[in-house]
Amino acid sequence: MRQYSIFTFIIFLFLISITPFASANEYLKFTGGPSGGTFQYFSNGIAIRLSKNIQHLRVSNLSSKGSIENIRNVNSGRADFGIAYSGDIYLAGNGKLTNDLKKYTNIGAVAFLYKAPAQLAVLKSSGITEVSQLKNKRVGLGDSGSGAAASAERFLKLVKLWNRVDRYYLGYTNAANAMKNGEIDAMWILAGYPTRALIELSATHNIELLHVYPIAAHHDLSDVLPFYQPIFIPANTYKGVSNATASFFDSALWIANKKVPVDLVYSALKEIYSKEGLTYLARIKSTARQMTIEGGLTGIITPLHKGAKMFWEERGLTIKQLALTE
Repeated sequence: MRQYSIFTFIIFLFLISITPFASANEYLKFTGGPSGGTFQYFSNGIAIRLSKNIQHLRVSNLSSKGSIENIRNVNSGRADFGIAYSGDIYLAGNGKLTNDLKKYTNIGAVAFLYKAPAQLAVLKSSGITEVSQLKNKRVGLGDSGSGAAASAERFLKLVKLWNRVDRYYLGYTNAANAMKNGEIDAMWILAGYPTRALIELSATHNIELLHVYPIAAHHDLSDVLPFYQPIFIPANTYKGVSNATASFFDSALWIANKKVPVDLVYSALKEIYSKEGLTYLARIKSTARQMTIEGGLTGIITPLHKGAKMFWEERGLTIKQLALTE
């Protein structure tokens, strides 16, 4: 009788080890961006939606400096989900981030979120009308470690101005305040438009957006930085800017650590890219109106997470992937 009881107990323990509890919760971390920024709106919105609508899943939202930090945190497993720019993901996977030769390959792309155009703003009173006139000027680049700062560095190096400007690592709000106070001459933004910092700056000061695409194209933008694509920022996006501005954009993408379960990523996409999910995100941030099933892989040039690959292939979409170096 005692032997039978011991045997039964062992079988019970074995069944526990292979059978998940229906009530067990999965806890994930989603890393976004600085408080009040577009990344943070998206990461917090997605985290809340997934936690509410997927049974036994709890997703917490983390703030960060932005794209580059998110790539590092998702790659290491300190975060499960994150938001990063397509260009940063591509360069990170190839070991080509600035001053960082490590290859970040534990990341899979999940979905497109929105287009983030480069916006290079000056005060009209500065007399600066072309990018070439920034020589010896003071330029706000974005926070150190952010995707904005990384893109500013790539652009300024491409057009041979990196070592010819005075560089200031300032977040958008601080940069706008510095412009008001005459402490910098120009500020760089990589974000969906309109951005709050430029809305507020243009409400009190006359601003101009510089055309960044023509000079970048002249320096072979599409060959050197193939993840950037041309775009026009519409006239009157900001008060007093009456002409469309020729720029280029990077794509803000949802990313995941490769170890996040396939079925979980699939379910997360199914929830967010449902009609209700997309409507919900658009209410939180109007930029989310760019998200559609048809455009779900916009800007993705690096490998998809397996769960995302399954989801998008079921909907007839595949990516044109730029090869990562071995």
